[in-house]
Amino acid sequence: MNSRIHSIAGNLKKMKTDPSHPRINAESKQRYASKVLALTGVLQTTLETSELINLFAKELSGFVRFDGVSYQLPELQIHISVGSLTSHSCQYQLLVSGEALGEIKLFRFYPFEENELETIENLLSGLLYPLRNALLYHRAVQTALIDPLTGVKNRSTMEEAIQRELKLARRHARSLSVVLLDIDHFKQVNDEHGHLYGDQALRAVAQCVQKTIRDSDLLFRYGGEEFMILLSGTDAEGSALLAERIRQEVENMRPFSNRDIRLTVSLGITSLRGEPDATALLLERADAALYRAKQGGRNRVEFA
Repeated sequence: MNSRIHSIAGNLKKMKTDPSHPRINAESKQRYASKVLALTGVLQTTLETSELINLFAKELSGFVRFDGVSYQLPELQIHISVGSLTSHSCQYQLLVSGEALGEIKLFRFYPFEENELETIENLLSGLLYPLRNALLYHRAVQTALIDPLTGVKNRSTMEEAIQRELKLARRHARSLSVVLLDIDHFKQVNDEHGHLYGDQALRAVAQCVQKTIRDSDLLFRYGGEEFMILLSGTDAEGSALLAERIRQEVENMRPFSNRDIRLTVSLGITSLRGEPDATALLLERADAALYRAKQGGRNRVEFA
């Protein structure tokens, strides 16, 4: 297995930690400069990160034989794979003006030659600025979709998500459940300890719920201290079990190291019953169940 880890930080720049690499002469620089310019023009046709990496892989395959590409930027939870991730690889950290743009790795069944690595490294410089633009776009989209305080999806994305999951549930004849969650006595936390602790309580509950649900489940901040969880492929029994587990996890957590503030939540659940206008009915039933949970003493789960 050969594995090389380099940094690509600008046009026609080679990493300093590889002094054995052949020096690029003026003719090579001019040749690569024209290739990089053409490649950059092609890559500037999209702002979707996944499409950009696929397009780069397609263009690069005209110059170098490889079997697969992976790209990741954990900060934005971006993980993209194209083709086969085989035994031999070369790996690059991508940088623009000191800004980390993630890591790209190329794979194939046999080692890369020096002249191939030179080609890869120089063509990667054509990816940098289109990738930075795509990541800026990705961040802007995420900002519009994510609640800045809790880090979960905001209400503006909820309606679209429900409609999408409803269509999938009906098409594949599978279950769909909705859970509404409300932090008990939240106003009391704000009044007695201040809004800073109230904000921390919201974040703590959101993180606790996010860790408890599955990756396929969707968590939204519904408003104020309320959250909504969309459970695809989960029936009434399964949603009740999950809601009870969430209730217990929140009750057992200790979100503040310097204050003994205990948090509990009330939860209302409903499941899809095949109604024609199910979105409003699902939310109405879940809300009614949540109301019963609060009226029944809080820190409990009620099913519609």
